[in-house]
Amino acid sequence: MRIFETHAHLDFKDYKTDRKNVLISCFRAGVEKIINVGIDAETTENSIKLSEDYLQIFASGGYHPCNADKYDEPRLKELLKHKNIVALGEIGLDYYRMYKPAEMQKSVYESQVKLAIELDLPIIVHDREAHEDCFQILKKHNAKEVVFHCFSGDVSFAEKVLNEGWYISITGVITYKNTTLEDVVRILPRDKFFIETDCPYLTPIPHRGKRNTPEYLTYVIQKIADLLRVSPNSVAEQAYMNAEKFFLLKRLNK
Repeated sequence: MRIFETHAHLDFKDYKTDRKNVLISCFRAGVEKIINVGIDAETTENSIKLSEDYLQIFASGGYHPCNADKYDEPRLKELLKHKNIVALGEIGLDYYRMYKPAEMQKSVYESQVKLAIELDLPIIVHDREAHEDCFQILKKHNAKEVVFHCFSGDVSFAEKVLNEGWYISITGVITYKNTTLEDVVRILPRDKFFIETDCPYLTPIPHRGKRNTPEYLTYVIQKIADLLRVSPNSVAEQAYMNAEKFFLLKRLNK
């Protein structure tokens, strides 16, 4: 089984003491590719550094809504020139925590959507209790290559996203007892989904409460396989091919 981890934060301090060992364990478990995701300039730089150190790791860069007040477009634009950058994100809106005012979040999000289109980069969207605003800003600028990471909407919103040709990414939340994602997974076209950990967060059952790692994607794969009544290997392989097409093929062939 080969696995493509599409959203990790392995540069975070949670892995400071054992990052190398965590990565070795992931690769041994079948994780062949990882997108390490930036949430500001510093973490984007860290993601690029990881991608330089490991052939299996690629980077994305952007300003998460909780860092909207730090937004530096010239600096971001320069970072996004790196050959190992394969997406812009994560960017979006977070009305749950509301660490920054909504209008500031929307302004920074919209600027980065326009930048992604200018640079021909896919967009990784963070959407927490901000479904319609996230959606409308993408529509306004006719964004084509989009993934709603850590999808948290209902079936109706999922259908809206899918009707645009965009992608949905599933985390360990699918293993939680009170999840609403099971019906979303059942309607997903086979060519429009990814899997991710969002590690160190959202650790799947049976390890919930511990630090998450890409190695635990096997639990996400198994749960999706159970829901769709297919083999885990077929889920992992389909997600791998989807992610490779979305993140890598066009960029690496330039």
